[in-house]
Amino acid sequence: MHTMCGSDVRHHDEGADGSRQQEPIRVAQIVGKMVGGGVESVVMNYYRHIDRSKVQFDFLVDEDSTRVPEEEITALGGRVFRIPPYQHPIRYRRELIRLMHEQQWSIVHSNINTLSVFPLSAAKKVGVPVRIAHSHSTMGKGEFAKNVMKLALRPFANVYPTVRFACSHYAGEWLFGKNADFTVIPNGIELDKFRFDSVIRQEARKELGIAEDTFLIGHVGRFMPQKNQAFLVDVLADVLPGKPNAMIAFVGDGPDMPAVQQHAEELGIVDHILFLGQRSDVNRLYQAFDVFCLPSLYEGLGMVAVEAQVANLPCLLSDAVPLEADVTGKSIFLPIAGAKLWSEALSHSESSSRSRMMDDIAGDYDIQKCAKQLMQRYESLVGIEKE
Repeated sequence: MHTMCGSDVRHHDEGADGSRQQEPIRVAQIVGKMVGGGVESVVMNYYRHIDRSKVQFDFLVDEDSTRVPEEEITALGGRVFRIPPYQHPIRYRRELIRLMHEQQWSIVHSNINTLSVFPLSAAKKVGVPVRIAHSHSTMGKGEFAKNVMKLALRPFANVYPTVRFACSHYAGEWLFGKNADFTVIPNGIELDKFRFDSVIRQEARKELGIAEDTFLIGHVGRFMPQKNQAFLVDVLADVLPGKPNAMIAFVGDGPDMPAVQQHAEELGIVDHILFLGQRSDVNRLYQAFDVFCLPSLYEGLGMVAVEAQVANLPCLLSDAVPLEADVTGKSIFLPIAGAKLWSEALSHSESSSRSRMMDDIAGDYDIQKCAKQLMQRYESLVGIEKE
């Protein structure tokens, strides 16, 4: 990993007892549109658990963002800067350069995959010493315009960063190249929040109105082509003749939700589907599920699959999900070749008795450990000795 030392980025203030105290490193987090997606929840989770007396986050978000947790960010000591979206490139770059000149961040951490070329080129022009490109995703079929842009920008992925992070080896190699120097930063989660709890399972199913004998298939993700929810509706239609007690619970919202609802209505199975929208209690909902399905067309990691496994759920994942997402070694990977393979796998699934997962299964994803490691990386990048 490349490390670059900037100027002394922590200012010293006099404490009440006359001692000299260091101001925290302020990191500019580029998160693009905050719309309730997975990447911003990862960044927020790190922010909640990092030692904020040593590291603070400022969030640069597109001005058309719909879900910015501004109150929480402010309460934690951070700031939110709204900027024009990248679709207005001249205004976008001008405002980035103005902000970076004004704020003098020593670290700019960009979480927007191939689009990171835009903020990191601005950061290089301004002279920001530490410029991090963080790969959270890859690409797949079904998103022609988006894929054209990704492929056009990917050759520039290594031009502007001084440091490269990725959520998985797969995502890192996709963006930076197979022989590139990058560090895998696990997407940390609060393991205890997701561990299976039979009492919470009963409560959550009761709240959802799920009968005891219902076989509940769960999916968590934003409604967009990548997540492929319409395919799961086809799978359910194939499952129901042999398993009439089956239902799907979709957690999340997004632009494709109306089309998926319409598809379910056309198949006559909308009564077997719960559209739960954006939820803040996803950890409780995993407890209510009997199996978890992730038929994504592509994923950088597939963090929801890790969360589901911590809740000790059987998982059916598309073969476009990186193998690194299988933390238990028990997940089943299937191609998106047709609904039949998936429906057969689900038809043989039962509501098995679940127990709490052993503590060490997903230990690499423990947010307490991950947040401490990230803080130490930031400190080493700006040349501050660990205390």
